[in-house]
Amino acid sequence: MKAFESNHLRAEVHASPNFGPRRDGKRPSLLILHYTGMETGAAAESWLANPASEVSAHYLVHEDGRVVQMVPESERAWHAGQSSWKGETDINSSSIGIEIVNEGPLLDFPDFKSQQIDAVIDLCKGIISRHGIRPEAVLAHSDIAPARKIDPGEKFPWPVLYDAGVGHWVIPSPVRGGRFFSLGDEGQPVEALQSMLAVYGYGVPIDGVFGSATELGILAFQRHFRPEKVDGVADMSTIETLHRLLSALPVLTA
Repeated sequence: MKAFESNHLRAEVHASPNFGPRRDGKRPSLLILHYTGMETGAAAESWLANPASEVSAHYLVHEDGRVVQMVPESERAWHAGQSSWKGETDINSSSIGIEIVNEGPLLDFPDFKSQQIDAVIDLCKGIISRHGIRPEAVLAHSDIAPARKIDPGEKFPWPVLYDAGVGHWVIPSPVRGGRFFSLGDEGQPVEALQSMLAVYGYGVPIDGVFGSATELGILAFQRHFRPEKVDGVADMSTIETLHRLLSALPVLTA
């Protein structure tokens, strides 16, 4: 792909050939955050621009805060893979993807750099403004693909982004004892829990059976919104935090 003019004022361009047109007239309504999970930022940038990889993202944010745009926002980057949110399954056509340089499990999930997060916030604000992306539509890769992905992981500072005006967040309910639901449980309360997860956007079945898909949905929810304890068990803290998020959803306006 030839060089293009960046959509973000502070981004340099490193064009990737791995993209295509957005399908069925779809426009970006979701913003998906990833970590690279590779040894270096240079290796990740090279991989995202390699035709053999068949992956890409619109942006890559290095540890020093340097932002690289690899696919124009008007095009469909290949970052989401098999995924879903609120019933939408072609997430690549309806999203912007940002890869954030972090080794993830290769180095036992290191902290994200402060200058890097500052750059991510600045980048997200521009994307949100250009495309009218709603706060609750700023998501983790693990939110849209809980069976396959865990990035950007429980160390990603979602509250910092929220305080800066990016994303949706509530203070998690404290972890404590009480009633809980876990793998193998069945009944109307499990169905009610699944319904709440689905209303928020998670692709879980609503069948009253706490199976593996529901457990994975809870794990993804906890990574994003209740990272103190990520165990796939729907304890009181998890359920109350989900209630709070649903209650705090911004009101839709015409």
